Amino acid sequence: MNNSDGNISQCPFMGGTQKQTAGSGTSVRDFWPNELKLNILRQNGEASNPMAKDFDYATAFNSIDYAALKKDVNHFMTNSQDWWPADYGNYGPFMVRMAWHSAGTYRVGDGRGGARSGSQRFAPINSWPDNGNLDKARLLLWPIKKKYGNKLSWADLMILAGNCAMESMGFETFGFAGGREDVWEPEQDIYWGSETVMGENEERYKEGELEDPLGAVMMGWIYVNPEGPNGNPDPMGSAKDVRETFGRMAMNDEETVALVAGGHTFGKAHGAAEPDKYVGPSPHGAPIEEMSTGWKNSYKSGVLDDTITSGIEGAWTPNPVTWDHDYFDMLLNYDWELTKSPAGAHQWKPTAASNAKRAPKAGNANDTQDLMMTTADIALKVDPKYLEISKRFHKDHKAFEDAFARAWYKLTHRDMGPISRYLGPEVPKEELLWQDPIPEGTVLSNAEIVTLKDAISTSALSISQLVTVAWASASTFRGSDMRGGANGGRIRLKPQKSWAANNPYELNKVLAVLDAIKKDFKGSVSMADLIVLGGNVAVEKAVKNSGYDISVPFISGRGDASQEQTDVASFGYLEPKADGFRNFIKKDLKLAAEELLIDKAQLLTLSIPEMTVLVGGLRVLGANYDASKYGVFTENVGTLSNDFFVNVLDFSTTWKATSSDDTLFEGTDRKTGTIKYRGTRADLIFGSNTELRAVAEVYAADDAKELFVNDFVAAWTKVMQLGLFDIKK
Repeated sequence: MNNSDGNISQCPFMGGTQKQTAGSGTSVRDFWPNELKLNILRQNGEASNPMAKDFDYATAFNSIDYAALKKDVNHFMTNSQDWWPADYGNYGPFMVRMAWHSAGTYRVGDGRGGARSGSQRFAPINSWPDNGNLDKARLLLWPIKKKYGNKLSWADLMILAGNCAMESMGFETFGFAGGREDVWEPEQDIYWGSETVMGENEERYKEGELEDPLGAVMMGWIYVNPEGPNGNPDPMGSAKDVRETFGRMAMNDEETVALVAGGHTFGKAHGAAEPDKYVGPSPHGAPIEEMSTGWKNSYKSGVLDDTITSGIEGAWTPNPVTWDHDYFDMLLNYDWELTKSPAGAHQWKPTAASNAKRAPKAGNANDTQDLMMTTADIALKVDPKYLEISKRFHKDHKAFEDAFARAWYKLTHRDMGPISRYLGPEVPKEELLWQDPIPEGTVLSNAEIVTLKDAISTSALSISQLVTVAWASASTFRGSDMRGGANGGRIRLKPQKSWAANNPYELNKVLAVLDAIKKDFKGSVSMADLIVLGGNVAVEKAVKNSGYDISVPFISGRGDASQEQTDVASFGYLEPKADGFRNFIKKDLKLAAEELLIDKAQLLTLSIPEMTVLVGGLRVLGANYDASKYGVFTENVGTLSNDFFVNVLDFSTTWKATSSDDTLFEGTDRKTGTIKYRGTRADLIFGSNTELRAVAEVYAADDAKELFVNDFVAAWTKVMQLGLFDIKK
């Protein structure tokens, strides 16, 4: 059965002999396409994970004979397989590309993408055009993955293979860390853009600017179109794209030049013939018998010199499987002219007057072909800033090697979080600024905790103030790249202390009181710990106000980072444009408040019930931005009650929009017309959306008051402890 044209009417399992299957048919979203998506809060749950509940990947990885593992990976590099033979007899460049494209999806805007989860195994990433033929790279590694099993994740193996590849070709890497745990289902609800056709980019540019938080210039690509903007071979336009996309990966100009030049020292691009004529569908659209592979190439042998991947054809350097400094020799010393590949792609070749060296053919080292550069490579020669760096690296090979080693390490480890999460014997001792270093904190004794709680409790700080600042500090955490959180106490520092969502004037008042308590304390305590402890004290008071007596768990040991240990520009991306938990939202955002609430909850690794109970609790604790009354559906602010849920579901209240954009609402008594409450979309969604309403009904029930309190304390504690990777919980 060939179903590559996507016509499922001819498939016996889709409308053929088997008429109905579970999950087939018209979906709810087909009828109501604007339905709020909650699936992102269910991703990678226990139900999808085949590992035992007590499985600990760190322990498993550390049990590996690491030297034997590297020996196996290094041996693999030159063990060419008949079904997908290695260019030049060396899989090294192929593995570098696989590792690069695994890590290169990372975007600093929301921390999503990257190599940490092994998502290259799943759609959509496994079938992006820019990842053409990388399905074979992963299958070539399967014997190694099979041998080491659960001790070695796909996520770690892909990056390790890239490192070993470079080392086998003569490059000294900066280091390698394991610790990436695989996900077990596609991260389908990550926003990769609005386009419905791969290779398009009309939807992602708003007033000439690439839409946030996207990092690639078009759908299905890692960074830029190598032919130039929209396929136009304009090197200066390409330089603009390169700077934008690499910048959104938190790379500066020097790191960008080093990565491009270093990566293109290895391997070649493939464009033997027109892809439209010879290349089949991607893995996710391929027939079942292709068995997770795609892009079947019917041009001649389909491999080596007959391979079709990007459509660009040729190598950048004369020695594609050797680390050397030829890239800058080729780029800067030759003149380059525009041409086209056999596949019809724009690329550049040395002029005849350059008398250029040539590269070996992939399948026959005794035969040669022209060198090539992409438009994105030529950008390094025509952009003044890139050219200056390129010339410096050309003269100073050691500086280039060091810059590339560090940039590659950053590229492949950027989303792993603090260095305490790194595993293995090759973890560098040097801690780098992009790893968000935090000094070791002090573990407090029980007596010291009691003393500090008494001092906080008797201060002039209110429940609302303490909860608000603790939440502002801890809720910066992003599970996408393990950054942020209360550890480090960076809410005291630039840029966080000036964020609008943190209400700087009120924040400074609270920090001043806590700082005085810190100075009066006989022992040693970090501001990071004090901020969280203050929030806990406030929650315990609110619990008592509701008639219960519960101690909120507290773990000490957080450290206080310094301003010098804080990458201000990079941390700027953590600033919330919206935080539905505080009923904060900036104007003119594309997404609705309820969608932004879901996005924030997912970054905080919260489940649907955890998100729900936190919103309801924070509202009655008065934790709204700027003391806003929107969503405060209670007469007893400061009491941890289930009033929010009782009142949002109370049908004696009728609601109507009070803003032209349907973002603000007013609730009035159905009989008298008296205004009772005001709310936002992030409030009313708990009565409007059927799934969220179902959870809200649990907490609104008459017998749910204690359940609500216990669940809020548990969810609050979870958020306060996010990011405590090196502190025993």
